Amino acid sequence: MAISDLEYTNWLSTPSAFRCVLVEASVNSGGSEVVRYMSNVGYVTGASDSPANTPYRALIKGSIKLTETLSLESNATLSYGDIELDNTDGTLDSWIEDVWDNRNVSVFFGDMRWARSDFRLIFKGTFSGVSSKGRERINLILRDSLQRLNTPISDVKLGGSSTNKDRLIPLTFGECHNVSPLLTSAAGHEYQVHNGAVEDVIEVRDNGAPITVTKSLGAGKFTLAASPVGTITASVQGSKPSTYSNQIGELIKLLVKSYGTSEKLTDSDIDLTNFSDFAAANTAPVGLYLPDRTNLLDACQQLAGSVGAQVTMSRIGKLQLKRIDFPPAGTPRLISRSDIAEHKLEVDSVLDVVPAIRLGYCKNYTVENNLQTVIPEEHKSLYEQEWLTTTKSDSTVATKYKMLVEPVQKDTLLLTTATADTEAQRRLDIVKQQRTVYKMVCFTWMFELALGDAVTLKYPRFGLDSGELGVVVGLEPDWMNARITVKVMV
Repeated sequence: MAISDLEYTNWLSTPSAFRCVLVEASVNSGGSEVVRYMSNVGYVTGASDSPANTPYRALIKGSIKLTETLSLESNATLSYGDIELDNTDGTLDSWIEDVWDNRNVSVFFGDMRWARSDFRLIFKGTFSGVSSKGRERINLILRDSLQRLNTPISDVKLGGSSTNKDRLIPLTFGECHNVSPLLTSAAGHEYQVHNGAVEDVIEVRDNGAPITVTKSLGAGKFTLAASPVGTITASVQGSKPSTYSNQIGELIKLLVKSYGTSEKLTDSDIDLTNFSDFAAANTAPVGLYLPDRTNLLDACQQLAGSVGAQVTMSRIGKLQLKRIDFPPAGTPRLISRSDIAEHKLEVDSVLDVVPAIRLGYCKNYTVENNLQTVIPEEHKSLYEQEWLTTTKSDSTVATKYKMLVEPVQKDTLLLTTATADTEAQRRLDIVKQQRTVYKMVCFTWMFELALGDAVTLKYPRFGLDSGELGVVVGLEPDWMNARITVKVMV
């Protein structure tokens, strides 16, 4: 690579730069998987490039923008955008009939005078289809690589000849309480809690009363000594491919690398540094039991959302876990008036103040009412509740804003009172004061910003004169015009 990172950064801010976008798009055309090479100005690789001696057709019109967002609600949001192609002469009409869905796309950016190796990867994701906004245009719809997780987590059924042959084999991750296992053999009184090895079946109950069973941990099964009296439930420490974990980061890595009915992720698709940092900061134990058909992305987001985090993809296709924290982690980067195009900063939104947070935790996966077995009354009471709950509130805020302290419960996969208390308080500390999202268009040196980054926003309005600490919650890079729209929450 002849162009250094510093030279590339300087080039981005150079008005005389010959900006060139290169798109390498996979597509199924006529039943064959092919790669199409496109650009905005036309480009041909050299003999020593990879790919060699390859023309990139000048088809791209306008700018390629991709919108990235980070949510306080911890919703996994696919980054989105499109590539508009010129079809004035109708030569691309047949492309409408091609299959673009879930095919890979890579976008590179550089100077048309550069060697192909000096172009920088600015986006790696997938297509979610093709459309047309007019007879002279074709639009290829972009999604980030989270689309790869938009798949059932498993389609493995029990099979055989039992009454449950068409039921999916359940999956258990982390520690789960009072699950309803799958009956795999009525004659043999055999049950299964996971499609694979588990750490332990902690306790099995018949109508709430503990019973003795024979465990087959390597198969995720257990067997009763006799026919059950009533409902069989179990508390389980789940999936153990080699080592057992009940922590969010490790479980999400396990899910994306080992589960799903489409192409699985590898370590090269994961921002391992980000995951390591997240794991160090989030050690709370969790549990997730999946007896039915579940979307892989949804499962990952249930885990991440338990601590207010969000599953995201970087622009270059690396899986990350991000969370809005106040104060945000890391050394804040200054955004001042001189960094903003036309010196224009505006209020994008003002968030509602919330005086209380209620979280559900320690899920009881099988609610059982009116148990008639001889067990302590307090245990019967617990089996009648789906969730334990914790509430953190601020009466001063409630009084000031004339609000009732009756929050809507938000459920998590957290297991302990201590971790649920900590998470509820963390969320309350963010939302019990007014938060404002500011929007601005910044120059090229802000391209390095990422969702969740800490910034200091300094601007001669809105009380920002001395600078306020904030977190990046929205990005929309416009590579062709050398600008990036930035949203910051303070």
